[in-house]
Amino acid sequence: MHFTIQCVDKPDSLELRLATRPAHLEYLRANQEKFVVVGPVLDDEGKPRGSLYVLDLPDRAAAEAFIAAAPYAKAGLFESVVVRPMRIVFKDGAQIAG
Repeated sequence: MHFTIQCVDKPDSLELRLATRPAHLEYLRANQEKFVVVGPVLDDEGKPRGSLYVLDLPDRAAAEAFIAAAPYAKAGLFESVVVRPMRIVFKDGAQIAG
């Protein structure tokens, strides 16, 4: 099952994000088999303002456990986190579901 995890950084937290980034990237590398797509969400100036994850996981509990264990979450970077199931209809330019 696929899940989106939408995270919004706390205001004025770019320094915390940058300080935590090495641990964050290590965590991502250790979990990359779960990813459909993962990346930062940018503000109008191109600076990170949050994160978006689309993950292939067995259930909501696994998605919530994934984000709870993430270095950015543990560091208190996020103002909000929303976990939602999703269905992928198109991938890589092809329709895969109706």
